[in-house]
Amino acid sequence: MQVLRCRGDAFMVIQTTSYPRAGLIGNPSDGYHGKTISFIVRNFSASVTLWQSPELEIQPARRDEMIFGSLGDLVQDTHSYGYYGGLRLLKASVKRFHDHCTQNGLSLHDRNFTIRYQSNIPPHVGMAGSSAIITACIRALMEFYEIQIPAPVLANLVLSVETDELRIPAGLQDRVVQAYEGLVFMNFAKRHFEEAGHGVYEELDPTSLPALYIAYSPHLSENTEIFHNDIQGRFDRGEPAVIDAMAEWATLAQQGRDLLSQGKGQELGPLLNRNFDLRKSIYRLSQGNLDMIEAARSAGASAKFTGSGGAIVGIYDGEEMFERLITTLTPLGIKVLKPIIAPQVP
Repeated sequence: MQVLRCRGDAFMVIQTTSYPRAGLIGNPSDGYHGKTISFIVRNFSASVTLWQSPELEIQPARRDEMIFGSLGDLVQDTHSYGYYGGLRLLKASVKRFHDHCTQNGLSLHDRNFTIRYQSNIPPHVGMAGSSAIITACIRALMEFYEIQIPAPVLANLVLSVETDELRIPAGLQDRVVQAYEGLVFMNFAKRHFEEAGHGVYEELDPTSLPALYIAYSPHLSENTEIFHNDIQGRFDRGEPAVIDAMAEWATLAQQGRDLLSQGKGQELGPLLNRNFDLRKSIYRLSQGNLDMIEAARSAGASAKFTGSGGAIVGIYDGEEMFERLITTLTPLGIKVLKPIIAPQVP
């Protein structure tokens, strides 16, 4: 987390930063009382800037603009950002923050503010760009109002912005790792929520990870709001294949956590592949996403979705294999990168 306070002659400017994430293993069981491991990707970021002002104002960013040079520009913008920008995320976050503070007896001063956001997180590729904006927004509000919210509670609050305010189906995994940052093992067993109101979250050492790559293409995105709906219904109806899959994903995450703790991160590859193959067995996936997975595996790497589709994560063995990944995936319009997980030392 990055929080900057800049004081000028007239007012103080607060800037907060949050990052996208990659689900390493166990997803999508986070929405079904399972277990996952996820890590922050510092190659991209979402930032929120807030300063005191006479009126409360939420300023639009690039993806919120509604003036276009041509019909083609409108179509391209829709392909890139969809029909919803970030204004609804900020507005819902401010409202939910107010509700949280009111419900918990946290006093808020009556000064107004102006708030805006920026994000270079690739949209709609399963890297949690929306929750990064929400997390950065709530952190800015915490600074402005001098309110402390513990990381597990912050994750619940960010999730509630999407599920309760905006009615977007989502799980806790993204919000937890964005609240803690780094590499986190998460246990979402129902009993933990009954006892503490949140899951059990264990911060792992990022240096225990093997060499990872991330590859993504905005042309292969999946809409989360559509993607999860049928699975939720099938789970609620007790469909055996879905129930068993959620249990196995949780087991894979536990196995992954144990391997990392034992310094055996290089053995994660088959577990990542199984994570995706299990998903393929119960989900309908686009051919483009399947092709991306197969192309990465043809280069010798393991591969699975980072989230709902459009981006993948896996393990590669040496620079020669990483170069093969670039050579294989780039012609398909897919970008390949090495994720930055820990803060960079100046």
